[in-house]
Amino acid sequence: MLLIIPSIDIKDGKTVRVVQGIPEVDSASYGDDPVEMALIWRSENAKFLHVVDFNCSHEHSHCNFSIIKSICDSVIIPVELGGGVSNLDEALEIIDLGVRRIVIGSLAVTNPGEFEKIFNRLGNKKISAAIDTIDDKVIIKGRSEKTDISVIELAKRLDAMGIERCVVTDVSRNGMLAGPNLRLSKLIAEETNMKITHSGGISGYKDLIKLNELVYCGIDSVIIGRALYENRFSCQKIWRKAEKGIF
Repeated sequence: MLLIIPSIDIKDGKTVRVVQGIPEVDSASYGDDPVEMALIWRSENAKFLHVVDFNCSHEHSHCNFSIIKSICDSVIIPVELGGGVSNLDEALEIIDLGVRRIVIGSLAVTNPGEFEKIFNRLGNKKISAAIDTIDDKVIIKGRSEKTDISVIELAKRLDAMGIERCVVTDVSRNGMLAGPNLRLSKLIAEETNMKITHSGGISGYKDLIKLNELVYCGIDSVIIGRALYENRFSCQKIWRKAEKGIF
C-alpha cells in the first residue's frame, strides 16, 4: 500500500510553494495559515503529514516552532518535520513540540558524529534520513550546496548505521510537476535495506500509478506538494484507492 503524504512547507509563518528547493510565497494557491492547511489535509483523509521549516533550514531560526506545535496539537495524525536540525538538544526540543518523526539530511554529511548521536538517542521510530540530490550528487544546507558525495555512497553509509527509512528527493524535479525520478528511488531501495519515501516530481495520477508499481522493492510512501495544492487530482479518490492497494 502506497502511503500518500501531503507536504506543508513553511517560511516566515506562512505556507509556501517550493520549486527546486527554493520557497516561494504564493498565498493565492497555498493559503497563509499552515495550521489551517494541516486541518484541510486531515479532512481529506491524510494519514500522515510532512512539514518543512525553511527558516530553520536556511537561517537556523526557530520562529516557526510555535506553528509546528499548533499543527501537531490540531491533528490526530503523525507529523514529521524536516529542516535544519543541528544537534541533539534541538532534536529533543522538536520532539517536545509533538513531532512524531524528524527527517535529517545535511547533518549526516556535515557532522555524522552528531547525527549518529541523535539517532542512537531517538532511534528509528523518531528519526529518518533525507537524501537530496541533483545529478546523483548529494545536496546539503537547505538544498543550496552540492557535494561530491554520490547518492549511493551516502545511502549505503546510512544503511550501515542502521537507518530504516530515507526520504529521497531529486531537487531538480522538486515542485516542477515534471514527473518523478523513479530510477533514483528504485536504485536506493534495491541497493540498501532502507524503506524509501519518494519526494519530488509528482504531477498527477499517472505518476502515482508508476510509483505504486515499485512498492515491491521498498518504496512504500510518497510526499506530494504542488500537485495536491494545485488540484491535479481528487485527494479523496487517491487516498481511497491507495488504502485499498489499487491503482
